[in-house]
Formats: sequence, C-alpha cells, structure tokens
Amino acid sequence: MSGTSEGPAPAADLIRPAVTESKGEASPRADVPEPVETLGSGPAIEVVEPGGSAVSGGFSEVGRFGSAFSAAPLAMAVVDHDGLVVSANDSFGALLGKAGAALTGLVAAELMDLKADPRTWHAYREVLRGRQAKLSCTRRVKHPDGHVLWVQVSVAPLPAAEHGVLLSLTDISARRELQARLRHLEMHDPVTRLPNRTLFFERLSAALEAESYEQGGTGRIGLCYLDLDGFKAVNDTLGHRVGDRLLAAVAERLTRCADEAGYARASSPLVARLGGDEFALLVEDSTGTDQLADLAESVLKALQAPFDLSGQRLSLSASIGVVERHASGTTATGLMQAADTTLYWAKADGKSRWTLFDPERNAHRMTRQALASTLRPAIERGEFTLEYQPLVGMENGRLRGVEALVRWNHPQFGMLTPNRFIGLAEEDGSIVQLGRWVLVTACRQARRWQLDHPDEPPIFVSVNVAVRQVWDSDLVADVAETLAETGLDPRLLQLELTESAVMGSAGRPLQTLQALSDMGVHIAIDDFGTGYSNLAYLSRLPVSVLKLDGSFVRGFQYEGEGVPPNPADEVIVEAMIQLAHRLGLSVTAECVETSAQAARLRRIGCDTGQGWLYSRPVAPDRISELLGTKACNQAS
Repeated sequence: MSGTSEGPAPAADLIRPAVTESKGEASPRADVPEPVETLGSGPAIEVVEPGGSAVSGGFSEVGRFGSAFSAAPLAMAVVDHDGLVVSANDSFGALLGKAGAALTGLVAAELMDLKADPRTWHAYREVLRGRQAKLSCTRRVKHPDGHVLWVQVSVAPLPAAEHGVLLSLTDISARRELQARLRHLEMHDPVTRLPNRTLFFERLSAALEAESYEQGGTGRIGLCYLDLDGFKAVNDTLGHRVGDRLLAAVAERLTRCADEAGYARASSPLVARLGGDEFALLVEDSTGTDQLADLAESVLKALQAPFDLSGQRLSLSASIGVVERHASGTTATGLMQAADTTLYWAKADGKSRWTLFDPERNAHRMTRQALASTLRPAIERGEFTLEYQPLVGMENGRLRGVEALVRWNHPQFGMLTPNRFIGLAEEDGSIVQLGRWVLVTACRQARRWQLDHPDEPPIFVSVNVAVRQVWDSDLVADVAETLAETGLDPRLLQLELTESAVMGSAGRPLQTLQALSDMGVHIAIDDFGTGYSNLAYLSRLPVSVLKLDGSFVRGFQYEGEGVPPNPADEVIVEAMIQLAHRLGLSVTAECVETSAQAARLRRIGCDTGQGWLYSRPVAPDRISELLGTKACNQAS
C-alpha cells in the first residue's frame, strides 16, 4: 500500500443524501452491492483520449475529459461501487508516492485508511451505495519517503451512467502547519515559551475528565501554584526587560525540576506561566502528597541560587501553594481556588515556603467569608445581643459595674463570641454601625438597672470602642446623643480602648478622648501591658482606668499545688498598680479565676477584678439579681 494513515481520524463532514427513495419506486442505486474490499479488477472499460490513445480502466465520462483528468493538478481517482480504484491521475499517485496507473485495482479505502474512523467509514459506504451525496474528511497519511502530509479527501458520485464515484485529494499540509504554528503561538507565553494559561486549563480540564483517569493510573491529580516573592520590585527598579529575562530564567529552572521529577515516570509535570510572576506545575496521576511536597521542595531549592543576568546577580524566593487530591469529583475551578487559597497561606506564613492545602483551615476561611458577607444585614435584622460581665470591688466584693460584651446569634453557626466577628467588622467598616448599637443598648440597660434599683448605688457600664469608630464616625456626638436619649449620667459610662490604639494617639483620636473625658465619661485602657507601654505618654492622656491584661494575672493562680508563681510577676503587677495610683488612675485586673489570685491582687492594692471567679458574662436579668449583694466573691 502506498499510503498509510496515522493518528486519530477526524470525523467526516457528512452531507445529506442527494438521492432518496420514493414510495413504490425502487431507488436507482438500490441494487448496488456492498463494496468488496479485494484487489480484483474493475470493469474493463477503455477510455479513448483525443488523438486515439486509450486510457485503460476509465469510465466514458472520463474518456470525454481524459486529457484534463490526467493533467489536472488536483489529485483525482475514479472508484467503482466495490470501492476499487478504476483510474487515478498522476497527481493522485504523486501524493501517495506511486504512479497513477499503479493504483488501479487497489482498495481506495485502504489508501486513505477510511476504516479507522467508524463514522467516516459508514459515510464513505453510503456514498458508494448512492445513499449520500458527498463525503469530505481530513486524513493524515505517510509518504513512502517518510514525510507526513495532511490531505483533504472528497468523495462525490459520478453521473448515474458511470456507476462510480470521484475521489479527490488536496494537500493541506502547509495550511495545517500554519494552523499548528498559530496555535502554538496562541497557547504559549512569548516571554518564557512555556504553555500559557489557556493551554494549562485545557490540559487541566482534560485531566479531570472521567475517561482520562478511569482507564488507568492513580486517579489523582496534584498542583503546585507558584508566585515569586518581590518580583514587582525587580520590574520597578530594573525595568521590565530585566524582569522578562528573569522570568525566562525561572522558567528554565522550573522546567528542569519538572524533568527531574518526571524521570522514570510516565510523564513529567506540565509547567505553565499563568500570568505575571505566577507559574503552575500540574502533576497528572500523582502518587500522593509526598510527591508534590518533594516537587515543591526542589523548586524552592532551585530558585534559591542567584540568577546571573548578563553580569547582574539577582536573588529571589517563591511561595508555593500545594494541592493534591482525587481527580474524581474535582473541578478545574475548585482545584485552582484551593491552590490560590494555599498560596495565600504560604505568603501570609512568611513567604519563601510551600504550604499544603488544609481542608479544616479552608473551612474556617470559608466560614469567615460567610460571616463577613452577612455581617451588615445581621445588624439590621437584630441578630446581636449583649451579655454583661461584673466588675467587682476587690476590697468588699460588691458589684461596681459591668462590661458589655456583644454576641452574634447566628442562624447557621449559633452563638458567636466577639473574637469571631469583631475583626471582620473592623475590616469592612460595619463596626461603626455595630458599635453604635452596642453603645445605645448598653446605656439603655444601665439606666434601666438604675431605675429598677433606686436604693442601690448605680453601677457603671463599660463599652468597648474600636479605633475605626473614632476615625469613621463622630463618636463624641454619638455618645452625647445616646446619653441624652437614655438619661444615663455620663459618669456611669466607661469606654474601653486597647493600649495599642490609645498610646501614641495624636490629632483627632486624642481630641475625641479629651472631649469625652470633659463630658464626664471615663476612659479605660484595655489589655494594658501588652502594647506600646509608653508610660511617659500615659500621664498626658485623659485616661481614668487601666485594665491589666490577663497574661499578668494568670501567674497568680498558685493554690499550694503545682508550680509556684514567679515572684517577678507579682513585682511587675505591683509596680504597675503603684504607678497607676500615682497618676490618679484606678486599676482593674482581668481574668481573675481563683481566690488565690484575688487575695494577692487585693494585697498589692488592685481596685477592681473581673473574671470567672465572680461571674461569667450573663444576661441582664442575672445582673439585677447581683445588685445589692456580696455574692460576687464566688463564681456564678
């Protein structure tokens, strides 16, 4: 056989039949037999060319145009209804590496390997039988000299009297080569010559199709998602030309790592540039997280060596997100989202490292996003509530005040404490709206306690204030309006700000604090001792209360068993209390949990205590029960 087909056969371009059978009338081609695929000869018909020479094996119609048929640059052959070549011109033979006359009697379908594709084979037989008007398909054939060419195959019936079909071939190799070149340019990055984002996702989607992993292999897939640390600085300082050369050098090292990882395996990881300084290494049929971890380690090690770009030495590092999982049930979008999240973790954890995807950590992140997206509507729907934790006089154990602590009664996640959502509220600015609601609700409750217990000394309410409330709202106006609306004495309101927010304050924050203090509102520094601790600046702030952070108080828990307290803890706390008193400030100790702590704090002069020894945060009704009693000296 002069030509053989290679590779998967493209589906035929099927054209509807030009000849149909009508009712009660036999089709003109109904008696055409099934093509016989043998090397037997066709009808002995002699075609006489002008001038008297004969072309053996041709039909009469060919005889009329025999010279044109033989000299035509288009490769053509006449095929009978048995599928045998009756006559072929020299152009046809040249494509297949033989003289046209040598093809007479051969099975045409075998020359073009039309049987390789069932759909094409069926359509071809339909044309031979006269039940389909035309067939057009593309085949890849190998010339006897070894080179491969692409041909466009067209099969069309001859007039009814000729009892055959005309098969023509067009060499489209140049066009296919141009298409392949254009596709390569379309699918590859011009800077690094790596597959680009389009080709990467094409390969990824194909790898996640069921038939690609159900036929064998591990059925798993892995991805290393890579981002260069500090690459923007290279572009900004040395220019994009140097940056492009650096990207090309990085691509070479990544390719080397992939080749080494693919040694003795069925295939190497696919290395692609997804854009900017982001790269990906896709591992099909991965063997587990260990394989991906080894690949990530080799990439980090390969990038640690300095890059020499025409005498300019540059050093950089990379952060890598690693994902490895079963291909079944995985989508391209889901895999990339997981990889992007994990890359963010690697960056947040300090860069120059790889991080493996953690479903539990991701679930926490998703929960955080869900909370962030519903925070503002939750405030409007009234899903928040306040609990109050007593502030107790250390000397007599009487209730002096309460701290208002906000809770979110989430319909999906249940009751959430402030550490789950306050940070989110500060990020998106909803802390202003939430803080205003807390202020009004707490002041209204404090006034109600005062009215319900007129014979008892009124207790103050302490409300936490975020720095963003100072900057993004008129806190002074909000407080003044709230006090006027509720009728609460300003001296019964205490506002708590963290030490890091208060220390070093200048401009508007300091002016706000001063205006509130002038109004009669008490200002407390929360978590004192963990922030800036600018003691010299402390004397100039309008502060009246210091709340010692619980980390200092926990060292006082010794009850006679276990590790005795460090004497230094008591010295430090006593020094802070004495300093506060010298400055005219009172001191509240947080996290008081044992009677031993309370006794030591009372001995060194602490004014107020707060913690589970006295009470957990409780509903307003429980605070009403504690008013007028000394029951706060034990847990409730």
